[in-house]
Amino acid sequence: MMIKLDEDFWTERYRQGYTGWDIGYPSTPIVQYLDQIQNKNCRILIPGAGNAYEAAYAWDQGFVGTHILDISKDPLTKFSTNHPNFPQAQIFHQDFFQHQGKYDLIVEQTFFCALDPALREAYCQKMLELLQPSGRLVGLLFGVQFSKQGPPFGGSLEEYQSLFSKYFKIHKLELCINSIAPRRGTEIFINLSAQ
Repeated sequence: MMIKLDEDFWTERYRQGYTGWDIGYPSTPIVQYLDQIQNKNCRILIPGAGNAYEAAYAWDQGFVGTHILDISKDPLTKFSTNHPNFPQAQIFHQDFFQHQGKYDLIVEQTFFCALDPALREAYCQKMLELLQPSGRLVGLLFGVQFSKQGPPFGGSLEEYQSLFSKYFKIHKLELCINSIAPRRGTEIFINLSAQ
């Protein structure tokens, strides 16, 4: 039986320190992607942001339109304390599926793998709703099947190709070549846009 992956579940994980997805710094592939973006005024959303290291990096690089969202208030409060100059209006304590807005870039970093796989079609639909017509969904997915019941939930290149091709134009969907050492060979890099 599936665990209810609600706010209480994730808040308890943060409070117990059971945060294996949290690497403690911004993920190298995300950093290298952000470093290539010329338009610092683009609107960015990082859903399931947790401690939001990628958001802090983006903000420090001058991406003033960076927004973060998490279903648990605890990491958002910690982020606000650690980054007092980050605008409160750009921090959302909310269920992703309830969020409203339009973004040029949505960063995927351990959010997709935290959702029950039954929600993957709804995830794609919501991402399309939140993206500007020229917007991109970019980030990392786990390209392995986990032996334990999730989260995290994995998958394969073939599964992701089948899923995302129904909703997006696929610019990249391939084994990540610049993963951090502990995740080398297990991550898939995606760069998708609205069709």
